[in-house]
Amino acid sequence: MRVLGVDPGLTRCGIGVVDVAPNRRATLVYVGVVLTPPDQPLAERLLAVSQGIRAVLVEHGPTAMAVERVFAQHNLRTVMGTAQASGIALALGAEHGLAVGLHTPSEVKAAITGYGAADKAQVGAMVARVLGLDSVPKPADAADALALAICHAWRTSGRGADGGAPQQPGMTSARSVGLTPAQRAWADAERKTVRAR
Repeated sequence: MRVLGVDPGLTRCGIGVVDVAPNRRATLVYVGVVLTPPDQPLAERLLAVSQGIRAVLVEHGPTAMAVERVFAQHNLRTVMGTAQASGIALALGAEHGLAVGLHTPSEVKAAITGYGAADKAQVGAMVARVLGLDSVPKPADAADALALAICHAWRTSGRGADGGAPQQPGMTSARSVGLTPAQRAWADAERKTVRAR
């Protein structure tokens, strides 16, 4: 599965693409940030965000897209810019025939670190670890976009955290030994969900 993750923003829009294998091992394909100056007219800033996302869609051909779900903030100007950039990403996903997943920051943090209230440094460190990178992608918007893509792939794979069929309650897999802490936490959460049904 090749997933494009978008951390929407008007000043900085993070874009990341990862390939995720059936065993949930993730590989970096692309990461970048579209930057627009605050003094530029709004229409031109939105056009730049649109062109940046479209270029990555065309060049890397993802099969799925993940966008951070916009939530209310105290700063109206910030949430408006985030919502506008998010709308651009959603429209481009539909234009390219992709199913787009929306994920809250806490969902992404839980998927990547096993803790829904993790800070940006923890998320960045786990993204680097999951992708086997020597350093955390900068700025944080870039790491967040990759985290979104990884989260989406792990949540929609329909497979167990070790790449096999979903595990039965109370069962463990020998293959789970090689998982990252985040992947083990995700597998535990999936098992708990199955038991609760």
